[in-house]
Amino acid sequence: MKTNATPIYNQSHNTTGCCPKFNPKGWDNQELHFKDKKFLRAVTKSAMHVPLNMGSVFGRVAEHMEDSAAMTTEDTFILSRDTSPWEAEHLFAVRKDVEGEEMVTLSGDFITRVFEGPYRKAKGWDAEMRVAAKAQGKEDTEVYFMYTTCPRCSKAYGENYMVGVARI
Repeated sequence: MKTNATPIYNQSHNTTGCCPKFNPKGWDNQELHFKDKKFLRAVTKSAMHVPLNMGSVFGRVAEHMEDSAAMTTEDTFILSRDTSPWEAEHLFAVRKDVEGEEMVTLSGDFITRVFEGPYRKAKGWDAEMRVAAKAQGKEDTEVYFMYTTCPRCSKAYGENYMVGVARI
């Protein structure tokens, strides 16, 4: 895949008015190559890995990105990871800086895997991503997840896809 590119996230099938239905085609077993790829970084609070303020934080971020014209539907790519049982980090891919938000860049090579099932399986999927990264020579790695739909939409669609992304 080209540097700083991600697979296409087709957003045309949206019957909920919220999250589009995720099509996993093209997302599984991919290699992503980032060089100073720009992201907006946001942090949410959790209680034992259960998000507490995700809606308000994501709402604020979405408003700021829209006001800045920093993201298009083709750019939709949000990486999330728990940094502790009490906090999670979220990286929103953007085309340019967003005023009032923390900006970061990512560089490196990453692999992807698509998983489907309830969120409670995420711990096992994290372990699978670490094994896959280790098989490619990366002993200790960063693992992120792209949540493709909110809980309400995953219930409506009858599927809960998540994309694991691990640095190799």
